[in-house]
Amino acid sequence: MTYLAGIDIGGTKCAVVLGGAREGAVEILGKRMYPTPPPAEAVAAFIANVDELLAAAGVDRPDAIGISCGSPLDSKRGLILSPPNLPDWDRIDVVGPLKERYGVPVGLQNDANACALAEWKWGAGQGTEHMAFLTFGTGMGAGLILNGRLYVGKNDMAGEVGHVRLEDDGPIGYGKAGSFEGFCSGGGIAVLARTMTVERLRSGGEPPSFCASEAELDAITAKTVGLAAQAGDPLALEIYRIVGEKLGKGLAMLVDILNPERIVIGSIYGRQQALLEPIVKDVLAKEALPMTAGACDIVPAALGESVGDLASLSVALNEIH
Repeated sequence: MTYLAGIDIGGTKCAVVLGGAREGAVEILGKRMYPTPPPAEAVAAFIANVDELLAAAGVDRPDAIGISCGSPLDSKRGLILSPPNLPDWDRIDVVGPLKERYGVPVGLQNDANACALAEWKWGAGQGTEHMAFLTFGTGMGAGLILNGRLYVGKNDMAGEVGHVRLEDDGPIGYGKAGSFEGFCSGGGIAVLARTMTVERLRSGGEPPSFCASEAELDAITAKTVGLAAQAGDPLALEIYRIVGEKLGKGLAMLVDILNPERIVIGSIYGRQQALLEPIVKDVLAKEALPMTAGACDIVPAALGESVGDLASLSVALNEIH
């Protein structure tokens, strides 16, 4: 068994996990969660929690350590570079001290890349050489597996598909109106739904089931609209039709540019697959080259709620390989 330690650094909490990996599978042996400490105290907290997990499992040291964190970061130098959810973490070295303490490979990747590795190693991307993973959750990011390797680009910014503009106007995502993230993310769907609901209410139309009046606009979320669409609400179905069309348009670009054999989509796609999949397939058939579209499967992510823990462990395994 290969023993892997993983550290997931979030804006409000951190998770440290210990896993045991065998060919094509991994087992969580222990986990610790705690509020995210100030950067000056972070590495000491990581080490203390890793040591506790190792002791509880009767393991001397891990074979590798993986760290997952939001962008921007410098994976080659192991630095976190003030991501939006960690503004005080400016050029914080999280890799060097752990290498020195344990004497094993230590890797750092952004959360989308880490999730891509996890789905590739243990989830819906197993067995592929060319795979793209789309987060499709709070935001829209991507991790790319090309020629059997994680592709991060020149400065760890590969896969920022959410910033691509799909239309001249539309919900703002990633600081850009009409972007892929603007249409295809939890926040973007909520903004689109609020805009369309206001138009409906002010034109004298019947209120949708997910929002009876303008006083309830702030309560609209991608989840409430999705549940209403599943129940047949006409406006909710129209919103998800638009989302499906934009998702298909974004996927067509990825399919034609990267020629992957599989695109794995997380979070919202899995929950709303029955609504989105027929629309996406129709758009792909119209927009993508037949040979590239025919070579690529579009599937929901397989790891579900466990992906956060497995993501950091997959970064560790990637360092070994």
